Amino acid sequence: MSTQTSHLGAINLVILPVSDQDRSIEFYESIGFEKRTDIPFGEDYRWVEVYLPESSTGIALAPPGPESSPGRQTGISLASDDIDATHAHLRSQGVDVDDEISRMGDPVPPLFWFRDPDGNVLMVVQPQS
Repeated sequence: MSTQTSHLGAINLVILPVSDQDRSIEFYESIGFEKRTDIPFGEDYRWVEVYLPESSTGIALAPPGPESSPGRQTGISLASDDIDATHAHLRSQGVDVDDEISRMGDPVPPLFWFRDPDGNVLMVVQPQS
């Protein structure tokens, strides 16, 4: 282990490959995210970032590169202070959510998964207080 500091401070973005950026923006905005960045780069690309309100960590909705493809487990976990209300809200928005909230008991908090239009899987968890 090095004794030098890494100067790393926080997770900035999680990059998620999507096949249709406009469709993905619409989806993430419908569940409470806000688009903060949408700029062209290269010849035919856009860099798009969405964030939950008041959050400093975002999701970049990027065109798939040669090493990535949409439709996979992302490892992204979103926190909710009321998992039942969040589950009901996402379901009312037509989001592909698990049928039920998983309640395994301590030490695992209540959680469920949902899928975006590309089949990317994200988890919602209610952290223990």
